[in-house]
Amino acid sequence: MTRHTERMSRNDALRAARLRHGWRTVEAASTALTGHGQKLLDDRQFTVSARTWRRWEGSRPGWPAEETAIVLHDALGRWPEDLGFTTPPGWIRPEHHDEERVNRAFTSVTAAALVAGPITPQHVDPALVDYFQQQLEGHYRADMFLGPHDLIGTVSAQYQLIDKLVRSAKGETRRGLLRAGAAYAALVGWLYQDAGDMDGAAFWRGVTQEIAMRSRDPHLIGYSLVNQAQVRTDLGDGRAVVDLCEAALEDADRLVPKVRIMAMQQQAHGASLTGERRTVDQLLDLADQLLPQVDDDLPWGNACRRTPGYLEVQRATCYGRLGLGTEAGSLWAQVLAEVPETARRDRGVYMARQATAAAAAREPDHAVEIAARWQRSPWRPGRPACAGSWPLWNGRCARGTMPRSAGILPRSWHR
Repeated sequence: MTRHTERMSRNDALRAARLRHGWRTVEAASTALTGHGQKLLDDRQFTVSARTWRRWEGSRPGWPAEETAIVLHDALGRWPEDLGFTTPPGWIRPEHHDEERVNRAFTSVTAAALVAGPITPQHVDPALVDYFQQQLEGHYRADMFLGPHDLIGTVSAQYQLIDKLVRSAKGETRRGLLRAGAAYAALVGWLYQDAGDMDGAAFWRGVTQEIAMRSRDPHLIGYSLVNQAQVRTDLGDGRAVVDLCEAALEDADRLVPKVRIMAMQQQAHGASLTGERRTVDQLLDLADQLLPQVDDDLPWGNACRRTPGYLEVQRATCYGRLGLGTEAGSLWAQVLAEVPETARRDRGVYMARQATAAAAAREPDHAVEIAARWQRSPWRPGRPACAGSWPLWNGRCARGTMPRSAGILPRSWHR
């Protein structure tokens, strides 16, 4: 074999990628890829030998194992077929699988709200409005015990049925169903947000606003703007939160007190994101003055009269976000003394924030003690590990699971 033929038969694509990456020798490349793969896969057994790399740069590189293909892509930014390897039949890049998964997930999230018409007209009994309102209350209670994942499918399906009925209903029955639909959409949005799915939350908050506008109900329109502000709070966009809440309060005299309270407390969260403690206190103090006036019979947005210490929960959360660990910790202790043992998920969230406040106040022993107490508690929620802002000590998440809302979202906004 001549030197020219030798050059033509080697895998120049991989060799060029290696040299571009600064790995001047096969030995250096195999050592670097081994280390990269062990970290990426968290597998100390992952190894690529110099002999293997040398074969890859030869005339018959073959095809790497799937794990190795992923490591190569992560290290070099290119998939094996772009590095001169021989592509086997049926190979589909993992990124294509991801696209399919994302498309399926999007379809799953949006399906209940995007049913195409026309539909067959049907008679809609006015009694269905009361039925859906009564069901809503049950869903709020169930969320306190189950969490979002077990409820999203049920509540979404009921929203889909309401949407179907709205298309046939007339007059006051139709308006009543639209009002119910907005409340159901808001709950679905909350469930996605509590589960940490911000794409799903943003979509359903948008549906809530659309249905609220169609209902022409000023209270629901204000409520839908607060719902949008909740998403912006979770995204850390304090100015957008303030904008949305100011829009909700623009014609405050038309709104029932609880909608004004919701908008004010949410605006306080926006102020905490922009570092304005005085505004936080002013808004929550004004909301507190309105609490005795809450006397409507609307089936949604009742956290302010259902949740013990509702406004102090918001204040403590804002203080924690502002870095006022001592003040926040004191408030959390006060709140937890009032929360019943049956409110398992709320207690878990509040303890997470209390521990975070203790850590911020440079009281690590107290933070660890709270974490240990939470770990032993019978009401510890079962949720994805290390979610939210459960405090990190020594770089490790406290054992167990915490809801995503432990870090940012005051629970029960939707109720």
